[in-house]
Amino acid sequence: MCFLKCKCRSKVDHIQEIVTGNPTVIKMVVSFNRGARGQNALRQILAPVVKEIMDDKTLNIKTDPVDIYKSWVNQMESQTGEASKLPYDVTPEQAMSHEEVRTRLEASIKNMRTVTDKFLSAIIVSVDKIPYGMRFIAKTLKDTLNERFPDATEDELLKIVGNLLYYRYMNPAIVAPDAFDIIDLSAGGQLTNEQRRNLGSIAKMLQHAASNKMFLGDNAHLNPINEYLSNSYQKFRRFFLSACDAPSLEDKFNVDQYSDLVTLTKPVIYISIGEIINTHTLLLDHQDAIAPDHNDPIHELLDDLGEVPTIESLIGESPLPADDPNKEMMGKTEVSLTLTNKFDVPDEANVEMDAKTLLLNTKRLIVDVIRFQPGETLTEILETVATQEQEADYQRAMQRRAIRDAKTPEKMKQAKPVVDDSLTLQGKKDKIKSNLQRLGELGKVHPEKKYQDLINDISKDIRNQRRYRQRRKAELVKLQQTNAALNSKTNFYNVQIDYYNQYIKTCMDNLASKGKVSKKPGDNKAKKSKQVSQKYTAARLHEKGVLIDIEDLQPNQYKNVIFEISPSEVVGVFEVKAKLMGVHLETLLLEYQDLLQLQYEGVAVMKLFDRATVNVNLLVFLLNKKFYGK
Repeated sequence: MCFLKCKCRSKVDHIQEIVTGNPTVIKMVVSFNRGARGQNALRQILAPVVKEIMDDKTLNIKTDPVDIYKSWVNQMESQTGEASKLPYDVTPEQAMSHEEVRTRLEASIKNMRTVTDKFLSAIIVSVDKIPYGMRFIAKTLKDTLNERFPDATEDELLKIVGNLLYYRYMNPAIVAPDAFDIIDLSAGGQLTNEQRRNLGSIAKMLQHAASNKMFLGDNAHLNPINEYLSNSYQKFRRFFLSACDAPSLEDKFNVDQYSDLVTLTKPVIYISIGEIINTHTLLLDHQDAIAPDHNDPIHELLDDLGEVPTIESLIGESPLPADDPNKEMMGKTEVSLTLTNKFDVPDEANVEMDAKTLLLNTKRLIVDVIRFQPGETLTEILETVATQEQEADYQRAMQRRAIRDAKTPEKMKQAKPVVDDSLTLQGKKDKIKSNLQRLGELGKVHPEKKYQDLINDISKDIRNQRRYRQRRKAELVKLQQTNAALNSKTNFYNVQIDYYNQYIKTCMDNLASKGKVSKKPGDNKAKKSKQVSQKYTAARLHEKGVLIDIEDLQPNQYKNVIFEISPSEVVGVFEVKAKLMGVHLETLLLEYQDLLQLQYEGVAVMKLFDRATVNVNLLVFLLNKKFYGK
């Protein structure tokens, strides 16, 4: 959508350029919405009427007078077996001079209107079947063009919408239903020339109707159908308006700022390699228009991504020549991508939230002040000292508020009052001045206008209090739903944690049991043996590669260091003792699961006793071999 807005705002000087320029983003949108879901929608909308046209073997729509004339002459010669005395090559005007041609053209126009009307009826009732993406893009296109060209009429805007929804999305499927899987053909089956011509004529009629374009000039012989086209345009017009009346993304997908918190699985998109490259290219070409603020995270993302990759590099193939036909096929390879937010909540969002809170608090302070001290402007009120009578009225009002607040149930009270009512009237005015200074620095208020825009906002808030209450009620319901979803998510993860812990315990028990089972040579019965501790000199572990080094100790002294590893009472936990010259130095507990985690995270080495550096992978291998029989 950002691409579309940028295209409309930065590269479109005339409204018709969206039609004549054939923007890449429009082609991408249409191509995407002709995917599995969009194709199914087209099939639902068009398949019944397309099949009806194909099944009508008598239907033969011809609107070219010369074609009709030649068919008439051929028919006469076929029926009589004699050569016609009429010339074979004629102009449209000469062809129309014959009564038979005019009669056949009139009948053909009548048939074309009838079948076109069936297509039109199927289309105009299909608003709900059109993919939401197409409708949302149509709405965005109309709104953005209206913003870019405020003097454009609604009909001009709707013609652009019609070019998207009908000409680019539906028209190709009518002209070539076999290519877009609108109809099912038997093996080796194909449309006849007559069927293709009929469908092409219908598509041409619908295109003229959708764009409110009349038949003139070389097509003057079709003038009788112009009234029908004009009436059909009005139906298309209502259809386009309905299509543009698409719900917002938040309403359609029931998402808000809390949705990500309650999502158990990350969203997955399906996209082709070619679309990834096109999207990357568009982002790089228009990044300044999409994100004018150079602190926008999208710039950091694009810097991380670097230059646009090649198709081969994304797939992992060797480079191919630019004209290699396999390259186009590789670009159509579809992949699934799991979406993950690279960034935490930006600090700017917190600043924005703080500014909104400060603005709200300041408005409430101003309302408290102007109730008791009127004036021409807010600046005048703040600079004028309140009278004793005004101060007294203010104090009495605050006392009544305090009594009312005292009756509020504890659970309904705010943890921190929005406005400190212990302040005097003058104290609140000083607080307002301080807040206005901060808001001015943030660009939220304008002192040069004597804060009149802020007063106007307060007036609007007062007028819209009922609407705000309704909105808060709706937000409360949404928050309650979010809270319930968060609780559900918490329970889900707790169950998952319990399951994983139990699974790990079972695995560890099985490993331990396997390590305790031993066989003597020639003995068919396995018996359990108590796992004994394993003793190694540091020199031996160093030879095996398990031990890398020991701080403050030379390798020739490693033979004096003994490591004793023995299983503890807890499955998966080992007791490691270090001795030097037979003297016990230290004991530590080593968890097998922690080693596996380090191995999973790609950690190659770790410290034991804060002095001995060991190879994690080889240590895991040693434990597996000696204690788990692996």
